[in-house]
Amino acid sequence: MSLPPDPVDASISQYEQQLSLAPDNANARFNLALLYKKARRFAEAVSEYDAAIKLGIDHVEEVYSNLGVLYSDMRQGDEARKMYEKSLKVDPTYIPALFNLAALCEETGERQPAVDLYRQILSIDPTYWDALSRLAYAQRATSADDAIVGSLRAALETASDPRVRESLNFALGKSLDDTGQYGEAYAAYKAANDSARSRNQPYDRNTAEQAVSMMTELFDADWVERAETSSDARPIFICGMFRSGSTLAEQILAAHPQVEAGSELDILPWLLARRLAPFPQRLAGISGDELRPIADEYLSKVQELFPGANNVTDKRPDNFLHLGLVRAMFPQARIVHTRRDLHDNCLSVYFQQFSAELTYATDLGDIAHYYGLQERLMAHWRDVLGDNIFTLDYDELVRAPEAVLRTLLQFLQLPWDDSCLEFEKARSLVKTASIWQVREALHTRSSGRWQNYEKFIDNADALLGPGNHAQRE
Repeated sequence: MSLPPDPVDASISQYEQQLSLAPDNANARFNLALLYKKARRFAEAVSEYDAAIKLGIDHVEEVYSNLGVLYSDMRQGDEARKMYEKSLKVDPTYIPALFNLAALCEETGERQPAVDLYRQILSIDPTYWDALSRLAYAQRATSADDAIVGSLRAALETASDPRVRESLNFALGKSLDDTGQYGEAYAAYKAANDSARSRNQPYDRNTAEQAVSMMTELFDADWVERAETSSDARPIFICGMFRSGSTLAEQILAAHPQVEAGSELDILPWLLARRLAPFPQRLAGISGDELRPIADEYLSKVQELFPGANNVTDKRPDNFLHLGLVRAMFPQARIVHTRRDLHDNCLSVYFQQFSAELTYATDLGDIAHYYGLQERLMAHWRDVLGDNIFTLDYDELVRAPEAVLRTLLQFLQLPWDDSCLEFEKARSLVKTASIWQVREALHTRSSGRWQNYEKFIDNADALLGPGNHAQRE
């Protein structure tokens, strides 16, 4: 089955042809760099940005800032910082570079510099509400009359853009949760989710159930055996529900001297969209020989980001949808499934702002429904893939970390290392929503957190509504 031409590749060809005729067109080089980035041709994107700068492109501070984002995506934090600093040397008040540099400080665990940068942005533009929202996450509110709470409330009285109000309400919920004002926090989270739900596509439970049924029927043991490649690579995949402890698991492993944190890599979904669409129908009759080049391309893209690294974690949670494909591409892949109590997991999703693609994330009943489908699919994968999957229970991990970690490292065929128990001291990049939680030592405060909110949920059965597959534990 041939795939339609990729629009990004088509646009790249047009710009390359244009530049063959007019190589000094700085704006065309800038636009080509943007397209190369979308196509994951990172080195070529860097080259085109550099060419645009040498050609004297206008507003060069924007180009430097874009280069910083590109280097950040390439997991080259030091180079990203240099580009942001170059941008700010051109224009010290250029807010995108200030904001991106603050985000990089958050990713590297530099709390106070991040706070200072967000405050600097607000001194330049007091209505740059994204900086105020991020400021709320970078610092912990300490009392009911904390200044950040007042600032967020005042902003909500002024801001009219629905997307901005959504972000501000999520940030307000977080700050109120910090201070134990759970009723008001829940009201803020509910307002945020109601706003998001009004703008996003609705979650269709029947469609989601049909998709899972299609995967469980197609990807059985016979399919895996038929589609298996000869690759001897041993990539590590960490997956499960969003907010189930996957970032924590990765950061603990990344403290091990033999492991590199890849964070939420988009390589597998990117390959699916470009090489294996429509999923899963395209895979019905695929062979190992057909999958091997795709497996090799995955490895090549990982090595491009982490040259020489042997154990890179791919911590994209929703890769749990593709574990049959993962196992066929990499027969020796090591899969860590993070699992968390239904109530805590669902509420944590509800309290986090996600992209519009996660249509289930704005309603507790829908989240619980999706959680149940995830459990159903994981039960299928365990039947089919067996010993390739390790289930890492969040609550067990925080209660007895050393015992759980020893078993996990044994599964990964890695030697024990004490540094895994002091992962919070590491300064690896964290590029997920759990950016500050994983900078803390292990604790049990998040286990049973849902009970703080039980009496404020409009429908007490929202987490266990009709059609959910999960049951109260």
